[in-house]
Amino acid sequence: MSAVQTSGLEIVDVSVAYGGNKAVSNVSLHAPVRRITGLIGHNGAGKTTTFNACSGLLRPTTGAVRLFDKNITGRSPSARARTGLGRTFQRMELVNAMTVRANVALGAECPLVGLNAIRQVFSTASQRRAVEKASTSALELCGIALLADRTVGTISTGQKRLVELARTLAGGFRVLLLDEPSSGLDEEETERFGAILQQAVAERGLGILIVEHDMALVMAVCQYLYVLDFGTLIFEGTPAEVQASELVRAAYLGSEAVEAAVR
Repeated sequence: MSAVQTSGLEIVDVSVAYGGNKAVSNVSLHAPVRRITGLIGHNGAGKTTTFNACSGLLRPTTGAVRLFDKNITGRSPSARARTGLGRTFQRMELVNAMTVRANVALGAECPLVGLNAIRQVFSTASQRRAVEKASTSALELCGIALLADRTVGTISTGQKRLVELARTLAGGFRVLLLDEPSSGLDEEETERFGAILQQAVAERGLGILIVEHDMALVMAVCQYLYVLDFGTLIFEGTPAEVQASELVRAAYLGSEAVEAAVR
């Protein structure tokens, strides 16, 4: 496997300031393909700001964002998406009046549109087949093919989270940023969601960077973790190393949270 194939997403010494106050200070992290990487920290630690810098919603004050060895720091969110970077948000952005399949198809259609607005109106038969194939594959991978003809407004929160994931998977992105993807899920749904993420990485060779407060999910699916505290990276390592770190316990997890995640 070449360096380009494994490089995935990298941010190097990224800082983001608001009105002179640094929300994120000199953060570096690496989310390669074929791995689920976690970004954790308490509320206000700078996780979403870091995500916004990665996806192009914010321009770093200093530092660089690289995707597959290309500097994308100055590129728009849509340009980053075309380079292979997909993202979900804390608040689900689904169209409740549309079917599950139609929502998932939106993810497959976006890369085909690109910069040509005409393609939003006219598409070729081969493009329509490609959208159908990508949508069906994503629905099956997420285990929601039987819901394809249901309107999104009639399904549960857990099922909606899977629709959101399927839509992102249908886009053919090689690196995914998942922002609090288990929010609103019960324990059984969270376990299922985690298993689907692991399957997606194993089958498609994706790289995933996940921000998540559910420590049981984080410890179960992530191979490597970065810990933020007040905008500063204070620790990085494997889940076992994070669990053993007194610094992390003091800053974020607490001994009870670590023990609960281990069980």
